[in-house]
Amino acid sequence: MNRDDEQEFREFFRARFDALRALAYLTCGDWQAAEDAVSRSLAKLYVRWHKIDSPLGYAQRMVVRAAIDEGRRPWRRETSVGGNLPDQVVADPAGNTDERLRLREALLQVPPRQRAVLVLRYYEGLSVEETATALRLATGTVKSQSARGLNTLRKALGVAEIRISANTLSREDSFELRPA
Repeated sequence: MNRDDEQEFREFFRARFDALRALAYLTCGDWQAAEDAVSRSLAKLYVRWHKIDSPLGYAQRMVVRAAIDEGRRPWRRETSVGGNLPDQVVADPAGNTDERLRLREALLQVPPRQRAVLVLRYYEGLSVEETATALRLATGTVKSQSARGLNTLRKALGVAEIRISANTLSREDSFELRPA
């Protein structure tokens, strides 16, 4: 890799690392696994940097796949040693439950492929076609997985419609989870 390519990669890394880590987190639900997924993906991207036309789309696809694969690794199947922490979000009697916790818990109840589609479509703001390309799926599959994922998310949250503000998932720009 020449100096210009290396400098471009460094700038890409600085600019997109946090967003890719958030994407991985929303896909797998674990910050450590998300960082591992992003690190592995960016290491692979570094080697292929000069061959890639669209590094952001390529990186997003790699990160989503790595985050899903991270959950399949044998050491991730073991239970946590944090026995004092509840496994599920408990509603605050005063009604002050943090919406981010509710949404994260609900996202973990959505199957991995559907979660990946939801995150790319509604969090990253990709179109149906862009999501299909990123995940190498047919557009019809993206639509059906999106509908099923939203239905599962609605049931998990116990709501009829889902609207989420930017601070819900620690993103700077606002977005809404709504059927297209």
